[in-house]
Amino acid sequence: MLEESPVLEVEPISETEEIVLIAENITKVFPGTVALDDVSFQVRKGKVNVVIGENGAGKSTLMKILAGVERPTSGRILLDNQEIHLHSPLDATRLGIGIIYQELNLCANLSVTDNIYLACELVHNGLINQKLEKQQAQQLIKRLEQNIDPNELVGDLRIGQQQIVEIAKALAQDVRILIMDEPTSALSAAEVEVLFRIIRELKSHGVAIIYISHKLEELLQIGDYITVLRDGHKVAEAEAEKVNVSWLIEKMVGRNPAAFFTRAERKLGEVLLKVEDLTLPRLGGGYVLDHVSFELREGEILGFYGLMGAGRSDLVDCLAGARPQATGKIWLNGEPVSSHNVAERIEDGFVLVPEDRQRYGLVQTLSVMDNMLLASLKKYLQGTFLARKKEKAVSQQQVAELSIRVASVQQPITSLSGGNQQKVVVAKGLLTHPKVLLLDEPTRGIDVGAKSEIFEIMSRLAAQKYAVIFISSELKEILAMSDRIMVMSKGAITGEFTHQEATEEKLVAASAIGHGPSNGGNRNGTGK
Repeated sequence: MLEESPVLEVEPISETEEIVLIAENITKVFPGTVALDDVSFQVRKGKVNVVIGENGAGKSTLMKILAGVERPTSGRILLDNQEIHLHSPLDATRLGIGIIYQELNLCANLSVTDNIYLACELVHNGLINQKLEKQQAQQLIKRLEQNIDPNELVGDLRIGQQQIVEIAKALAQDVRILIMDEPTSALSAAEVEVLFRIIRELKSHGVAIIYISHKLEELLQIGDYITVLRDGHKVAEAEAEKVNVSWLIEKMVGRNPAAFFTRAERKLGEVLLKVEDLTLPRLGGGYVLDHVSFELREGEILGFYGLMGAGRSDLVDCLAGARPQATGKIWLNGEPVSSHNVAERIEDGFVLVPEDRQRYGLVQTLSVMDNMLLASLKKYLQGTFLARKKEKAVSQQQVAELSIRVASVQQPITSLSGGNQQKVVVAKGLLTHPKVLLLDEPTRGIDVGAKSEIFEIMSRLAAQKYAVIFISSELKEILAMSDRIMVMSKGAITGEFTHQEATEEKLVAASAIGHGPSNGGNRNGTGK
């Protein structure tokens, strides 16, 4: 759970480190909203300069300005005490400023190598040196301790591997300042450790890192200096070694963090969902899901925990109808589920909030309202036309209930912060009036305040007798919110624990259990 030590009084930062970049009195106004209001920010050479704040605080907007993606409404940027004007990301790259974006900035139809060197190709005698690019891409991937084929299409990689490619892409540039916006949001613990070693190596060569993350313990581990934004204003800055998690949260949200994650005791109802021998074959032999069986009750939050590749996301994909090749039996309210596609499963009462909201949860060219209503459009038909007044009223209600920060539901979805986009995906699911809500890493890339709101929604739905399946790689979240926890390893269930029984040690031990092809893991759904 959250650290509950007293909020600290912190001394001002001593001005002893070399400052390489200054964002001075930056204001950025978008139609209907002020994203940044007179914000000043200093970047120190060879240090990790952390920027934190809730979703919508202005972090990503500030980073886009420093990377040349956006231009400030007012204010200026100084590099080595000289004012610079960034009209495009190419301008920033030429000056040695690189960025790893929060939402992956990759081309799914290109290879790993082509993505790494996109717009910075290695050219010899007017021709792209593909052989050299491939060799250097392989070296970068090896440096990140990954086993990824540089010829593989990025669209075929899992999201964690895509994050590695995004990091390799940034490392391929000769940067003086590297902006990392949520670089670990899809990485395993082992991959995070590798990234941290790379960061320390870059620091030793004088590279300044600007680092954004919602994983507060991680920030204190890797950060040197902390700058806190709230509602577009800078509210605090401090040396990382002098603060704690409670200080960070209090400055971010302006209130006591002690009661953010609370789990209400609930009386569970009858069995709503029963899954028996759910199996998903793997191409080339073996199983992605190996005869998985479990039950889910009305009003229950069932957490699924496991290491990367354990099969958790594949499980909810199968339940949502996205894997028609899966076999096994599913009952909902005692009735067999015979549908085999996503649309029919939504009609049955299943809805999935996917792990990768950009690729599978949102349509980037549509507005907030249109994204929110995508899965339930049939309900708003008036003859052959859509009832736009009704659509607007319903979407505005969801904005209010989920505290989505948006000036208008007509705004483009891309104008929202990552956390507010995630809330839109949740709203889209809720508007289908599901019986079973499948949440796959719903707090990835979301700040502590938004996490609290997501968990409140989960608890409220459970109290209304909805059944919730909740996947998270964060042990503390799983332990805090779940009535019962299933642990998966290599496609099978290897552990089952009640809320009272579960501990971090037990979950980690169960997630590391291997199994051979003869036994297929534990197939009775108990794992004990």
